[in-house]
This record gives sequence, structure tokens and C-alpha cells, in this order.
Amino acid sequence: MTGKKIFFEKVAILGVGLIGGSLALSLKQRGLCGTIVGFGRREESLYRAKELNLIDEYSLDAAHACTDADLIVFAVPVGLFKELALKATTGFKRGAIVTDVGSVKGMLVFEMESLMPQEVFYVGSHPITGSENSGIEDARADMFEGAHCILTPTESTDRSSLFTVADLWKTVGCRTEEIDPSRHDEIYAAVSHFPHILAYALVNSVDRIDSNFIQYAGQGFKDTTRIAMSSPEMWRDISLLNRENLLKLSKLFRERLDLFDKLLKSGDAVGLEKEFRSARESRTRLK
Repeated sequence: MTGKKIFFEKVAILGVGLIGGSLALSLKQRGLCGTIVGFGRREESLYRAKELNLIDEYSLDAAHACTDADLIVFAVPVGLFKELALKATTGFKRGAIVTDVGSVKGMLVFEMESLMPQEVFYVGSHPITGSENSGIEDARADMFEGAHCILTPTESTDRSSLFTVADLWKTVGCRTEEIDPSRHDEIYAAVSHFPHILAYALVNSVDRIDSNFIQYAGQGFKDTTRIAMSSPEMWRDISLLNRENLLKLSKLFRERLDLFDKLLKSGDAVGLEKEFRSARESRTRLK
């Protein structure tokens, strides 16, 4: 936990879903802010967020929501970041800090930096938390307790703002680490983005064989494919923005599948067990 006390008079949450709503709730319950204003595309969702006391006010106009905000958090699907930034930046005040919760960084970090007005400071961040649910009804103040949060500064990142964003995430319960934006995308393509594609592909493959098969699935299939319940819109954007890393992983994965094909065709029990043991040993390193 950080020793530095942070407080924001006004916070704008752009996208009040599971993560945005949970962050708003966590800030409010810890007394880290004065007013929280939410922005979204659907007024009924924003109204519900206010009913749940996640936010104090809301606006369907991004620039208006951000007016006079000390902290602005992009919590919409990453594919909307640039479009939203172009609309919202007219409301940014000098000295404001902008961050996000997106799971793709890479060139997007540099593009976001380039869209910031003078004396507005962007710091990329990615809290590693959430679930297959994406609605505000599942928002929790303890969502970030014990979570890992990756910060992705560049050479242009304002150091004071970086420290403030790090303190923000530490105060709501995260462990923070700084990683280069491109390296971040290589890592999370492997341990998050590609597994989601595999889960979607597996469900669709079973459905193509016979749509009735899925009703016979046990816990193993449910565990393996749980993330296929995630937001298609969100994962569409993530996949396209991190496509180069995903295509590399897809090639490597096909090579492993080809190996399994050869082992199965030849009836190579020793080879199959070797592959299974290797994977099991690697999996045990995951705490």
C-alpha cells in the first residue's frame, strides 16, 4: 500500500461498466474523490449506475463529462479510445491526468499521448482483473484487491503523473509494475488474448459438430470455455488491435496441434505423455 494520500475533486469515468463502475465504487468508498461523473452511450445504464451510487452525475456528452475533471479514466472498449479522445479532449483542463483500463497498449499508448492537449498528462494502465460479466450490476469496490496492474509509461510520460496513477492503483488494492507498451502486448497476447480466441473457437467447433453436444459438457469444458462468455465487442477490438502478436501465436499453436496430430496418427503414447507432462509442469508455475 502506498503511503501517499491522493484525492481528486472530480473524476470522469468514460464507460461505466464492470471495471469502470468498480473503480468508481472503490474511489467513493475509500474517500479518494469528491464528485464522479460517468459517461456512456446508453442513458438507462448511466441512470442505473447513479441509482447504485457508483457515480454522482452523468452525461451523454464526453467533453461535458470531463469538464474540470482532475482524473479521467477511459474504460470503454479499446477500439473506441481514439474516437472518444477526439470528442472528449475539448473538455480536458490543464493539469488533468488521463489513464485507462484497456488490455491493449502498444501503439495505442503513443496515439493517446499524441491526442492529449497541452499540459494534460496520459499514463497507460491495465488492471488485471474482471470477469466474463461486463455489466454494472456486478461492479464491486474490492475488484482490485490483490490484482496486478501494469503501467506502460513511455519516454514522454510525465513522471509526477505516473507516480499519481501508480498511487491510485495501489490505494485501491493493486500491485503495480511498469512494462514497455509493446512488451505488454506480447505478454498479454499470450496469457489472455489468445486464450480468449481459443475459447471462442472451441465452443464454435463443438457447436458445428452438433449444437446438442454442449448440453453434455462437464466442469472441465465449462472451466476451459468460461471466458467465451466475455463481451464480443470488447474482444473484437482487443483482437484487432493486437493482431500481429495474435497471428504469431496462432502460427505457434498450429505447430503444436500438428505435433499432436502426428503423435495421435502414429499412436505414440510416449510422445503424447511427454507433451502432457511438459504442459503440466509449466502450468504448476502459475500461482
